Amino acid sequence: MKLSEVKHILQTAKAVDFELENGTKVPEHFHVTEVGVVTKHFIDCGGTVRTEKVANFQLWDANDFDHRLKPQKLLNIIALSEKALGIEDLDIEVEYQGETIGKYDLGYNGNHFVLLSKTTNCLAPDKCGIPKEKLRINLREIQSGNTCTPGGGCC
Repeated sequence: MKLSEVKHILQTAKAVDFELENGTKVPEHFHVTEVGVVTKHFIDCGGTVRTEKVANFQLWDANDFDHRLKPQKLLNIIALSEKALGIEDLDIEVEYQGETIGKYDLGYNGNHFVLLSKTTNCLAPDKCGIPKEKLRINLREIQSGNTCTPGGGCC
């Protein structure tokens, strides 16, 4: 989800709620402790130099049980970060504390922002020797003009 999409949703949202893909809610007294830009400059396993840039939100579950982040307050935080940091309309990555700090993509299910699991992948499978996934075919489903049946004498 892009930063512009988050801002669009917040324009009419009644509340700011986050949940994990499994439906577990981020406690409603969470804080957004950071909004920023994260740039990753790296070389992949195939030797290609790459740069990735995302807008980053960090959520923190504090013991401040009376805290509730309102949509307009989050819009103000985003506007300040855009002005101070020059944040572009980037994809959003969310950091949230589980057993360790987790990084998530961000989605929206019509009611809540959803922290979507991220996965790793090889960026250079052709240079790494990773075979392409083989097409799995059930031999029973292959039909040809010559079909054999048990006891038919063709096999």
